[in-house]
Amino acid sequence: MRAFNSSTHLIAVALLCLVFVPLAWSLGYAVLTGVDSAAWLALWHDSQTTQALGMSLWTGLASAGLATATSAWLLSLSATPVQQQRLTHKLGFMLAVPHAAFAMGLVLLIAPSGWLLRLLSPWATGLSAPPPWATTQDPMGLGLIAVLALKETPFLLWAALTQLQRSEVAQRLTREMQLATTFGYAAQAAWWRVVWPQLLARMGAPLLAVLAYGLTVVDVALVIGPASPPTLAVLSWQWLQDANTLQNAQGAAAAWALALAVIVCTSVAWALLNAPLWRHWRTRGAPLLEPTGLALSPLQAVHANGSTLRAWVANQTSAVGRGAPLALSAIYLAVLAALLLGSFIGSWPFPDLLPARWNTVAWRTVADSLPTVWSTLWLALLSATCALLWVVAWLELAPAQWQRRIQSLAYAPLVLPGLLWVIGLHRLALHWGLDATATGVWSAHTLACLPYVLLSTVGAYGGFDRRYAQLTASLGQARWHFLLRVKWPMLRAPLAWGFAVGFAVSVAQYLPTLYVGAGRFSTVTTEAVTLAAGGQRSLMAAFAWLQWLLPVFMFTVAAWMGRKRQFTHNAQPLGTIAP
Repeated sequence: MRAFNSSTHLIAVALLCLVFVPLAWSLGYAVLTGVDSAAWLALWHDSQTTQALGMSLWTGLASAGLATATSAWLLSLSATPVQQQRLTHKLGFMLAVPHAAFAMGLVLLIAPSGWLLRLLSPWATGLSAPPPWATTQDPMGLGLIAVLALKETPFLLWAALTQLQRSEVAQRLTREMQLATTFGYAAQAAWWRVVWPQLLARMGAPLLAVLAYGLTVVDVALVIGPASPPTLAVLSWQWLQDANTLQNAQGAAAAWALALAVIVCTSVAWALLNAPLWRHWRTRGAPLLEPTGLALSPLQAVHANGSTLRAWVANQTSAVGRGAPLALSAIYLAVLAALLLGSFIGSWPFPDLLPARWNTVAWRTVADSLPTVWSTLWLALLSATCALLWVVAWLELAPAQWQRRIQSLAYAPLVLPGLLWVIGLHRLALHWGLDATATGVWSAHTLACLPYVLLSTVGAYGGFDRRYAQLTASLGQARWHFLLRVKWPMLRAPLAWGFAVGFAVSVAQYLPTLYVGAGRFSTVTTEAVTLAAGGQRSLMAAFAWLQWLLPVFMFTVAAWMGRKRQFTHNAQPLGTIAP
């Protein structure tokens, strides 16, 4: 047994080295890029910096706040396991839509020459030409906020439902909810004061990832974000693309400024959540009971009227909330429909609702771009497979203390600004001779997929009932027999889901493919973002649709693999012999 433990520790150390050495090395290179005082001075004196940083803070904080509030509200209306299961089934195709593809579809919907205005023009607007309205790339960043909020809400819902569907968590919260109702709390009030504070404490990593992504996103901001001024992430990306070394250093300093902004915003949010006012709201007593037929004093009447008003508002909110998941699904379906129809559009004069001519030129171009599709597929399949193998090996072999203390470091790519992390990866690839190679791009994609796969599977893996292992061992079966015949088959749904999540993350990678691949490897994402900047509408829509189609196919396969199986057998009466 001691030899087995020693070999297990050696494997765990090897797993640590496989991931944390390149992560630490790339982070070290990124740190070196942030110590150039001349670059910081240039960033400070640049007239665009203050406005760009303000735009990043506004769009990032607003989108993260909206996504958190919306997901919490939807969860409060899905308290029962059946409702949570229905909500989970609606999240698959939403999570499969990449951020950039969603932004492109929304552009086709809300652009001055898009579907929505064409739908209203014949009888509402009377316009004969597209108006000069800034519905996309607007100076206030509202389009970017809408895309980020709509895209991050399903992610937060999925992260929360992963926690709520753990058996030990669900049982404890159910008992606490029942206890709260006995103290006079309504169901909604009990959920907000009992479930949500505990759930919020468990969702630190997903919330931090959403905030960091919103503050530092580049590809979505290029598609639908403000242009004058742009966000600081876009400005940093532009400086890093410049041939001037001083501009490159200034871009790295801007990336570090975004990292500091993430740290400051996270610290402020943590302080607010631990403020006395928040604690008082969570722990204050139950509201007064509903009024009865007895005579009320004036003060009691005021409270009773307030209680009645709260009940009416709660009923209206509940009615709206029942249709909110359908409305969210309808928005996604409209975006995907706009992408699909947009890929077949030929001549389309304004304000005609339907194109004068349809064609398949864009899809023929996609068919001629098989190397791009193949690069996307093999990168996604190999990266997701390696990430899942590492996660399973780590969760199975690493000691529990290591998992508690070290595992959080694997989430570094989630919370670091994308530009900052990619700068370090690029320097690492140059130092190790992996720049512009397939191995380098695959390594970058795998490191990007790994935290998402870990986040997808760690809850189910950690909540697995250990009594199954004891029962298998009592029957004289080896550990590998238990893993192959009991544990992994029972966890096939979260494992398949984790693989699909890793696949989707790899397909959506833009900056690592661009930097580490040095422009020699094109994927459907890099092609779609490039086409979005070039204004080729139908070809952009075709690549964006393909960018969604590949992950949704993998999510469908994962759902099929994770379905509940029904076994049928012919029971034989006791004392009979089967032929």
